[in-house]
Order: sequence, then C-alpha cells, then structure tokens
Amino acid sequence: MEREKLGTLRTQVATIAEEVAAAAHLGPGKLLVIGASTSEVAGKRIGTSGAEDIAAELWAGIEQVRAKYGFDVAFQCCEHLNRALVVERAVLERLSLTEVAAVPVPKAGGSMAAAAYRRLSAPCLAETLEAHAGIDIGETLIGMHLRRVAVPFRPSLRQVGQARVTAATTRPKLIGGERAVYTLPPDSDFTLCDEE
Repeated sequence: MEREKLGTLRTQVATIAEEVAAAAHLGPGKLLVIGASTSEVAGKRIGTSGAEDIAAELWAGIEQVRAKYGFDVAFQCCEHLNRALVVERAVLERLSLTEVAAVPVPKAGGSMAAAAYRRLSAPCLAETLEAHAGIDIGETLIGMHLRRVAVPFRPSLRQVGQARVTAATTRPKLIGGERAVYTLPPDSDFTLCDEE
C-alpha cells in the first residue's frame, strides 16, 4: 500500500476506536476485542495478502486510543489458530482466561495478531474471552468473543482502507422490567401474558 494511504489507516481506525470507546464507556478494567484482516484493508480477499505495514498502522491507531482511555485490548487470530486472542499476560491472569500455546505469524494467526504479539510487553494467547466491545475490520467474525448482549454500533466511518467495519458494544442482560412479577400474590386473579 502506498505510504500516504498507510497514514490514513491509523487515523481511520483511531476515529472508530475513539467512538466505540466513548459509546461503550471503556476504561481501566474493560476489554476491547479487535479482529482485522489486513488483506481486506488492502482490497484483497481475507487470508490472501497479509501486510505487516498495514498491521503496524492499525496497531498505532488503536494504541493511541487505548492509552487515552486505559482499557485493555485483545487481538483475534485467524481461524488457523482457532480465533485465539493475543492479550497481555496480566489480562489473562486477571480474568482467569485459559492460555493456549502458539505464536501468531502472518500465515498462521494473521498479520494483525502477529504484530500485536510482537508489540505487547508480555504477550500470550487466550483461548476465548468475553469483551465489553469490539471492532471487526474486514469481516473476521469477532462475535464469539463479545459479552452477551451485543449491541450493534454504527461508527461514523464504515471502512478502514477497503475493509468493511462493524462494531459492537455490549450491555448486561435485561431481566424482569416493569411487568415482571417475582412472587405470586395469594388469591390473586391474574392473566397470563400473551406469547410474543
């Protein structure tokens, strides 16, 4: 990718990460999952043209926002590593995540995961996790690593380079509500609600 276009990637991903961080109220103790296909960012088919220079720009944009808000980031590997996640060892231990053994490289793990692994201070792989929010660059399928309930988030930018971007925040499960009943009143005459 041309040098001037590489610089715009950092700005694009930082804009998206900033919007997601604000919407999801990300801060210390919160976790953002990133899935990114550098091939798709370059306009190629996922898994065919990994690019470390693109991964470096994406990393820089995400790191800029992470440093501002103080949240943690997990970078999803590709399907060759079962979509394991690159995280700091401190995150793995704090969340009691299951560690798996591999070192992501561009052809087995993906360029983004490989770049993250080389840049974190104490990198390791977690088998799975439940993040508070996520950004998916190039349709890498991060949904399996989001907390329930995922809420679609529409960032102002819908592409990074040539890759489509989807994002999500999460919220706690809503149970009960104004119609909820927690005990059956004695001798009451009540009507069952209709199935919706």
